[in-house]
Amino acid sequence: MEAEQLLAYTLDVDRIHLYLNPDRPLDQKELDQFRPLIRERKSGQPLQYITGQTSFMGLSLKIDERALIPRPETEELTEEILAQFRNEKNLEVLDMGTGSGAIAIALSRFLVEPNVTAVDKSPKALELAKKNAEANDSSSKIEFRQSDWFTDIAGRYDIIVSNPPYVATGDIAELKEEIKDHEPLKALDGGEEGLVEIKNILQKADQYLKPESGVIFLEIGHNQGEKVRDFAASQNFTDINLLTDTQGNDRIIHGRKGNKHVENCSNS
Repeated sequence: MEAEQLLAYTLDVDRIHLYLNPDRPLDQKELDQFRPLIRERKSGQPLQYITGQTSFMGLSLKIDERALIPRPETEELTEEILAQFRNEKNLEVLDMGTGSGAIAIALSRFLVEPNVTAVDKSPKALELAKKNAEANDSSSKIEFRQSDWFTDIAGRYDIIVSNPPYVATGDIAELKEEIKDHEPLKALDGGEEGLVEIKNILQKADQYLKPESGVIFLEIGHNQGEKVRDFAASQNFTDINLLTDTQGNDRIIHGRKGNKHVENCSNS
């Protein structure tokens, strides 16, 4: 499948074109373009970095080593936000660690007239996110800001969302080579137990969510659900829900800012 994708990329056609023309030979120029791409992929270079393109929520995004490649699990995180807030208007949204801009752009496109702020510590990632916003007609809907999490953020938000680094430092070596050798490690390494940045966000998010109504959504590691839920409860979050992904792993947690003391936890 990936060879077909690389061939379609080389010929600048859709994959269906290959099936409709299975006997078409490649000329020497096309072979000279195609073979190096195959070698790059065999060496571990991610397919999306080779083609410079990826898809997220049906949107086409440019992608390279400046940002993590968006995963299906992050689409599920975004879909959960849309399921809860699709019909609400003028929501204030903060996307933290925006990377390629995938979450911010999708929410700007599919929510009703939201006001989206997308932040990242990396100026290079922000350059990429801005280009993706322009390509998806979202530049006017998103304010991009360089910030180390909440350092340069003010105001209150209806929704805070983040796909933070959550791989434990000791587990980095066990990742696939195409991930650990090519994708930005700073966007992967969550420190001890993978919880350093998650806890950092949860400790400070209370100051930036609207009282009683503000909700935080986080993507987390498959084995972090109970620990993150307990920590969120200790930070005065309520209505905490732990959701599983399509593989049945803990993957999304969301909770509301408030003063209640009853925790509502469920898996779905």
